[in-house]
Amino acid sequence: FALVSSRMAANDGEEEATVSLVDVLEEDEELENEASAVLGGSDSEKCSYPEGYVKRQALYACNTCTPKGGEPAGICLACSYKCHEGHDLFELYTKRNFRCDCGNDKFGEMECKLFADKEKVNSGNKYSHNFFGLYCTCDRPYPDPEDEVPDEMIQCIVCEDWFHGRHLGCVVPDCVELQEMICESCMNKTPFLWNYAAHIAGNIIYFFLLPFCIYRYVQVNGTSACKRKHQEETEGSSEEGSCSGCRLREMKSSGKSRTLQGAVFWPSAWRTKLCTCTDCKVLYADAGVSFLTDEMDTVLAYENKGKSTEQAEQAGGAEGRDPLMSALNNLNRVQQLEIIHEYNDMKTELKDYLQRFAAEGKVVTPEDIRQFFEQQQSRKRRRANAGQYYCS
Repeated sequence: FALVSSRMAANDGEEEATVSLVDVLEEDEELENEASAVLGGSDSEKCSYPEGYVKRQALYACNTCTPKGGEPAGICLACSYKCHEGHDLFELYTKRNFRCDCGNDKFGEMECKLFADKEKVNSGNKYSHNFFGLYCTCDRPYPDPEDEVPDEMIQCIVCEDWFHGRHLGCVVPDCVELQEMICESCMNKTPFLWNYAAHIAGNIIYFFLLPFCIYRYVQVNGTSACKRKHQEETEGSSEEGSCSGCRLREMKSSGKSRTLQGAVFWPSAWRTKLCTCTDCKVLYADAGVSFLTDEMDTVLAYENKGKSTEQAEQAGGAEGRDPLMSALNNLNRVQQLEIIHEYNDMKTELKDYLQRFAAEGKVVTPEDIRQFFEQQQSRKRRRANAGQYYCS
């Protein structure tokens, strides 16, 4: 299966670049896993409205039906396919405790094709400028055609808005994927979190001050001493019930503090350090952040759910075997070469086709994909017909 996928010009003096078909399939599998993580097991056929305010789900906003200047609204994955196909959609990634708005009063005469019996409005939903395709404190779209500064977007776990790293008012740690972030505005709205930040967020030093080689060792080896030390300092929860063992009160009395500015990045498992005594639970509820004590609220838990769902579906196949790999085993080397060349050509063309949607911040619909493959078939037929005139 060591098949040539691309060839360098002979005068360049470079060796042929090769890739195995197994490598190609594994790369595609990784992309599929990422997509499954984003969707989190969302149903692409049924509207999520009957489920009520879903704990966390993939959401979209329709610029065609609810443009800027109107009322913000969010729609579920299935409605983005069935009810808003061909529309200008904003991908919102995920939102917590949201109920699908498709077809309610915010959409005028339009009705949901998947579930018609809906309330006029979902009063429990929370909205932001994200629903009009705007993000961060700069209130700009993403991607932003006028922004020439390369920067990543990071989501606040409280307000769920997305921020440019340079607009967070702090240095962004190197290993963002291992942490959760709370923006400065949300920290100020929940001032008791600054006490936790002074004690817990400081432990983040174990991540970004370690030499790279040690950091990789911590990632790969779950029983490493460094990781055990970090876990010991971040895991474990405070006593339930009585306020006599209030962890927050102990932190306040310690006198330890930090500068009350900038976003805060929290280390892995930091939520388990939050006090869950009776008074603190009331404090979380009053501030609207009770979800912080729920580890299943994290985006990581949501993504793992999506990956697990995908893996379970794959395992349901015939002994978990990939049908494409099974078919390739029955082909000779020439046929395998032809397949990999055709596959790579299609992959390149599909990537170029999808880049247009990414540049415009639009969601790819099933109709867009059908159109791509129809164009592929049309070009293939034209090449086949043209070849007839060169037969000897």
